[in-house]
Amino acid sequence: MNPNEEILVIKRDIIFKDTIWQGLKTDNLEHFLDIIKNNFEFKRRGDVENDPSFQQIIPYILFNFENKYFLYKYLEKAGEQRLINDYMLGVAGHINPVDNKQENTIEAGMMREWEEEVDFQGNLLEKKLIGILNDDSRPVEAVHLGLVYLFKGDSAKIVVKEKETIKGEMMTLPEIALCMEKSGGWAPIIYHSYLKTL
Repeated sequence: MNPNEEILVIKRDIIFKDTIWQGLKTDNLEHFLDIIKNNFEFKRRGDVENDPSFQQIIPYILFNFENKYFLYKYLEKAGEQRLINDYMLGVAGHINPVDNKQENTIEAGMMREWEEEVDFQGNLLEKKLIGILNDDSRPVEAVHLGLVYLFKGDSAKIVVKEKETIKGEMMTLPEIALCMEKSGGWAPIIYHSYLKTL
């Protein structure tokens, strides 16, 4: 983690002014997306990493091909020590000032992370926001707000680029279910609230 990295955040009392929820919110998504787009700011990561008065906005991409989804986990050498051995159902990362040069800052950040994190040999057929995830159960999640997107592709040829710190593979829902029994964080919430209902 680079404490001097500038990241996109929103004040907690702004995003949760009218309502607060735990878990994956799947309704009224455009309303909350507009609040973020109209009120975000960039802060030094080291200043907000343990400050729950700010929510760090994290695009979180589920990748799907046919009956499989991309699942990965951080290994011992990962930079984010708080997430080691947790499974992730999505390609995720912070939004930086470089992304603010585009018309849609959030989408620009999401696509930059996608390009940085994985090598996908194929075409993306669909990209859609399926939920906004808030989870105050652990300190690492309490300072982050996830924008959960579903990407559908026409190929299963996807690999992580950082092989020393991350292990990833395509899995069926029953295979993912077994992994969720051993994981904390956002992945089990997304699995139970969304994938399990499909």
